[in-house]
Parts: sequence; structure tokens; C-alpha cells
Amino acid sequence: MQINPSILSADFANLEAELMSIASADMAHVDVMDNHFVPNLTLGTAIVERLAKVSPIPLDVHLMIEHPDKWAIGYAQAGASSVTFHLEAATEPIDLARRLRAAGVKAAVAIKPATKVSDIAHLIQEVDMLLVMTVEPGFGGQPILVETLEKIAQARQLIEGSGARVALQVDGGVTESNIAQLASLGADSFVAGSAIYNSPDRANQILRLRGLALAASNPK
Repeated sequence: MQINPSILSADFANLEAELMSIASADMAHVDVMDNHFVPNLTLGTAIVERLAKVSPIPLDVHLMIEHPDKWAIGYAQAGASSVTFHLEAATEPIDLARRLRAAGVKAAVAIKPATKVSDIAHLIQEVDMLLVMTVEPGFGGQPILVETLEKIAQARQLIEGSGARVALQVDGGVTESNIAQLASLGADSFVAGSAIYNSPDRANQILRLRGLALAASNPK
């Protein structure tokens, strides 16, 4: 069970310190938005490169941008350990996944709430992780969309049926109150922003979220 705090909820004036405060997490989730694919603008390759140099944990870069076929490799070269692109934005997703892997990073594909899990079936053998968005991408702090929950179970079924070793990540509205349910549906990687960064003890909160997910995935 991986807990990947989203630095979208961090203090952007103190990102090095904010990364240090989540050193007990598995990866730092870095949201890259271009104000075209989603209605928000965050950061680019230059900042990711600097973050990679100071982060105590690997970077899980989530590209919410147009034309990832053109830009994704730059984030691998900037120091990301995992690069996620959106199925809805990629022109040649299989080729992009293969190029990311060839660049030495994990390749991941994300789907928005309205995209069917079946649309990703042809890619499942080509990626290391599938990200199911449980909110509309663009802004942190949104409540989870209940209608996306069934997609987590569908995604787990797809992964198990393929025989591939693929992580199943959920991103959007993950909290203490729902992480157990998400884990029971089949998720094993969790992006949490405000649920961690709003806590006065982030290390303990990471531990608590991981424990809740583990307990739900291994019921007695």
C-alpha cells in the first residue's frame, strides 16, 4: 500500500521543507497542469528537476497536460521516477508508455471520471500503473465522486485478468474516512493532498492512512 502525498496542497514557497515533512511516504505526487487540459496552471520541468534534487523520496509526476507525447519524456529526464499521462490527451499511448519505460522510469496512464475502464484494456500490458481519477482533475480539496468507485473495482478486475503487475492508484478526495473502502475495492496506491498536508503531524497521518489501507486489503 503506497501513500503518495500530493504537493498541490503544500506551501509552494517552501517546497523543499514540505517534501522533507513527508519523507516517510512512498513517493511525492507532483501535479503538472497546463491550464489547457485542465483549468489550472502549476509547474513544469525546471521545477521538477529541482524538486528531484532535494526530495527525500521519489517523484510521482502526474501530467494533466495536452500533448504528453511531446512533453512526457522531458519529465523523465528531469528526474521523475514515475510519469503518468492521461489517456484522453495522448495521441499514441502505447508508443508513449514504451518510450517512458525505455527512458528508465515507470510508465503510468490515468483516466478521468467520464472515461470507461474498458478504454484502457489495450494498454494494461504496457504500463506499470493505472490511475483512476476520483474527482475531475484540476484542483485539490475536492470530495470524492461516488460514481467513480465502481471503476476502481473494474480496474482491479482488468489488472487481475491481464496477469500484469500493475499498480492501481486513486487520486481525488482520499481521506481517513474512505481510504479503507478504496483499498477494499482494489486500490493499492493512494494520492492524498489536504488529508496529509492539513495534518499537524504529517508523518503520523501517512502512517495512519497506510495502516487503514493495509487493514482493509487484508481482512481477518
